[in-house]
Amino acid sequence: MSTWQPHLETSTELLDPAPVAALAALLDDGLPVPGPGDTLPPLWHWVALPRWAASGELGPDGHPRRGSFLPPVELPRRMFAGGEIRFHAPLLVGSTVRRETEVVSVTEKNGRSGALVVVDVQIRLFDDTGKLAIEESQNLIYREAAPTPNRAAELPSAEDTLPGPPLRRVADDAWELRTDPALLARFSAATANAHRIHYDWPYATGVEGYPGLVVHGPLQAIALAEVHRLMGGAPIRELRHRGRAPLFCGQPARLLATAVPDGVALELFGPGGESAGPNATVDLTTE
Repeated sequence: MSTWQPHLETSTELLDPAPVAALAALLDDGLPVPGPGDTLPPLWHWVALPRWAASGELGPDGHPRRGSFLPPVELPRRMFAGGEIRFHAPLLVGSTVRRETEVVSVTEKNGRSGALVVVDVQIRLFDDTGKLAIEESQNLIYREAAPTPNRAAELPSAEDTLPGPPLRRVADDAWELRTDPALLARFSAATANAHRIHYDWPYATGVEGYPGLVVHGPLQAIALAEVHRLMGGAPIRELRHRGRAPLFCGQPARLLATAVPDGVALELFGPGGESAGPNATVDLTTE
């Protein structure tokens, strides 16, 4: 990475109603579809402002090749580990948005599973008046591949992963998240995410060593934030999301919402249940 230098990327983009409607169709949760002039729901900018790389720019894992905007990290496994978002002003569907993106730090570490590289990216979105609307930091982690395919996880059969609405309420403060290959493929397309661990079973299992398709970290975070919307929650000022353990396609997942001082704690528990700890968390500070 000696010759690579971080740099600021700036673009002006339309907050297109089409991908917003696509995410509403994917979630299929009964809430009105945000249309032109409506406020974009929290985290939906990940879908509303997709960034499609040219096919010739993609690397073996489906992500854009490293060494241009992102540093030339050689470790093969990439994970969207979490981040923080501050909501300063609403973004309106159909408006024009200015985006500023830059890598603010690259840190090499040694973890329990070996070498790690943590890349922190900062994103700023400005509305069509030039006002800062969203300030976001994203944490990307690069790891070594598993030495042999991991077959420890028990995964559902194909008959148990048929397409259907992903969210279902099971109690006043609890929901279920149901995932299937069609959902993962549609979310990959909606977010312009060509990472092969989410749709390419031979690659995910044979190359990166996962037991099955990996549920996107952003999909889990959006599902948790959507629970807050479905419960009629207060407007959000800050949101912190963290991926703590992978969730694989078709595995049962339970989402819990707990009121805390100044906000809401949202947790997603995988097949291990609450005793195993959450697979993903979203902490909200509300108005």
